[in-house]
Amino acid sequence: MNNNLLLIKDFLDDKVRQYNTTSFIENDPISVPHRYTKKEDIEIAGFLAATIAWGNRKIIVRNAHKMLDFFGESPFDFVMQHKQKHLRPMEHFVHRTFNGTDLLYFVSALQHIYKHKGGIEAIFNKYSTAHSTQEAIHQLKNIFFEIKHPSRSTKHLSDPMRGSAAKKINMYLRWMVRHDKQGVDFGIWKQVKPHQLSCPLDVHSGNIARELGLLVRTQNDAKAVQELDKNLRLLDAKDPVKYDFALFGLGAMPG
Repeated sequence: MNNNLLLIKDFLDDKVRQYNTTSFIENDPISVPHRYTKKEDIEIAGFLAATIAWGNRKIIVRNAHKMLDFFGESPFDFVMQHKQKHLRPMEHFVHRTFNGTDLLYFVSALQHIYKHKGGIEAIFNKYSTAHSTQEAIHQLKNIFFEIKHPSRSTKHLSDPMRGSAAKKINMYLRWMVRHDKQGVDFGIWKQVKPHQLSCPLDVHSGNIARELGLLVRTQNDAKAVQELDKNLRLLDAKDPVKYDFALFGLGAMPG
């Protein structure tokens, strides 16, 4: 590792220590799955919260908590055992372009996945490659929409094989896979490993990565994710996505 990379690593490692703490949770969408303790509840709450994680951060967190209020004490039990009457309150939910129609379909798709595919984790265990989860994200989207669905809902699950940075689902995977004893990420998935993950690339992390010379590509797309992944793996091959805390924190929460 050259001197410039060592300096960047030292700087970002320090910022990871600053931001990867439990104080990060309250104002982040990860606060939603932190409402629960059961594995399947955390998975479902996290998936739904990550799905609407775009726009103003305070509004994301507020609306994500509001959305999970529909599910009661156990999102998993609700998904698997709900009656039609329990779905009616969801019909009027709105977060930006994600609305009640989408939420109702997501409940159906999640039920299908847990009944017939072994759950979300099983899909990633099956389709992740030795060094990447991006193919598994693609397969998740295929499976998620293999039952009858509103065409409008497909835009709410990104596909890196179609050029998307897939920021929201990469963020969700960080939550599920990383376990570093800091109390932020859950680390409840054991077969997929941190070294397979990709950085959740958004305007904040992208801007900081470019300032540091870790990213040249100007678009925040799948190719940019690949470029950033390659460089973050030079800094930490085993846990490259820990730098999401540093890059996002520096961009969105300076100081």
